[in-house]
Amino acid sequence: MGKQIVLMIVAISVCCLTSCANTGIVKLSPDTYMLSREDHGGIFGNASRMKAGVIREANEFAEKQGKIAIPLSINEKPIGDGPAQWASVEYQFRVVDKKDHEARRTHLTKSPDMVIKRDDSLKADINISTKEESEKSSDLYTELIKLDDLQKRGILTIEEFEIQKKRLLENQK
Repeated sequence: MGKQIVLMIVAISVCCLTSCANTGIVKLSPDTYMLSREDHGGIFGNASRMKAGVIREANEFAEKQGKIAIPLSINEKPIGDGPAQWASVEYQFRVVDKKDHEARRTHLTKSPDMVIKRDDSLKADINISTKEESEKSSDLYTELIKLDDLQKRGILTIEEFEIQKKRLLENQK
């Protein structure tokens, strides 16, 4: 029984150390491709080796066509805390002729970890009121502004301001 457990642990360790899930090269458009891998090695995995392997495979793919691979983006995810949260890398690249002007200078675009969407839409509660209600509301506002100004200038005390404000609000009803 003890030998079986040891053999099983060794077998699992060998599988984990050597396994990287590879989807192969996926064509996204006529000249754009993606290659992704997951490292199922857990704490025994090597994310740098996995990343280098992905880039190497993309370059070999392009060389077989007599072209070169131009990197577009690379997305890396470290190993997670929970089960089946493996380290992974996704590499997108274009395959172009060696004389193509894009082959002279390359750059990678880092994909954002988080995208914040901004919504500038306005929401308004539109109430149609009668002219009398509108004038009454406008008058209340004007009177409250006047009272506030008088209190700020020291003409009214805070107590006097509160009394007058309460009177105005009760008359509004």
